[in-house]
Amino acid sequence: MSNDRVARRPLDSDATRRAARRWWDSDAEDYQREHGAFLGDADFVWCPEGLRESDARLLGDVAGRRILEVGCGAASCSRWLARQGARPVAFDLSARMLGQARAGARRSGTDVPLVQADALALPFADGAFELAVTAFGAIPFVADSARLMREVHRVLAPGGRFVFAVTHPMRWIFLDDPGERGLVAVHSYFDRTPYVEYDERGVPSYAEQHRTLGDRIRELVGAGFVLDDLIEPEWPAGHEQLWGQWSPLRGRLFPGTAIYVAHR
Repeated sequence: MSNDRVARRPLDSDATRRAARRWWDSDAEDYQREHGAFLGDADFVWCPEGLRESDARLLGDVAGRRILEVGCGAASCSRWLARQGARPVAFDLSARMLGQARAGARRSGTDVPLVQADALALPFADGAFELAVTAFGAIPFVADSARLMREVHRVLAPGGRFVFAVTHPMRWIFLDDPGERGLVAVHSYFDRTPYVEYDERGVPSYAEQHRTLGDRIRELVGAGFVLDDLIEPEWPAGHEQLWGQWSPLRGRLFPGTAIYVAHR
C-alpha cells in the first residue's frame, strides 16, 4: 500500500467501527484461506506462536461453563470449547466472518450460537457468562478498549474470568516486516496514535490501536478486574511458519503476543 494511504492519526469510535467492519467483511475469505489450516476448524490456538489451549490450560476445566468468545472471527475456538463440554456463545462485528464461522461448523460438524454484535455494546445480560475469551479478537480494533473491558466485566458473573491474547505492544516499535528490516526500532513505544489505512477515496479501511502493557493493565483494573497473570509466549523451536510480521527471526528476540488472565 502506498505511503499516502497509510498514516498514524486519531480516529473516532464510529469511524474505527466502520473501518473494522469493512476490513473484516472484505478480508474474511482471504484470511481463512491464508490462516485457516493453522487455526483449524475446531481448535483453540491462542497466537501465531502456536500455543494451544489444550496445552496451556489457561481456562481450566471448561465443561458446563457459559463462555463468551469476543470477536470470534470464524469461531474455531468456540467449537473447540463446545467439544470440551462448554456452552460457548461466539460474536463478531463482521457478517462475513460469521459466514466463515458457519462454514467451519458445517465442515467440523460442531455448531455454536453465533451473534453479530459490537464489542462496545454487548447484547447480553449482566452476569450471563462465567468466562470470556478472545484470541486477537476485537480489542485492537476498537477506539475505546477501556469501554470494552467494562462491557466484558458487566456480562461476567462474580468470580468470572477474562482471558485474552493481543499483539504484544513491543510490536509497535518496529515495522511490520518479518525479516531483518523488522528488527530496527522506528517508532516510539509511547505513541498511542492509531495506525490507519485509507482507500482510494480517503475513507479509513483499516484501523488498529496501540496500548502499552501499563495501559492495558490500567484498563482491566479500572473495569473492576484483578490481573492474575501476563504471559508472553516464546517462539517454539521448529516453528518456521510466517504470519504477517511474526517470524522465527523476530520471535527468538522479542515477544509477539501478550496473554492477559484476569478475574472479576
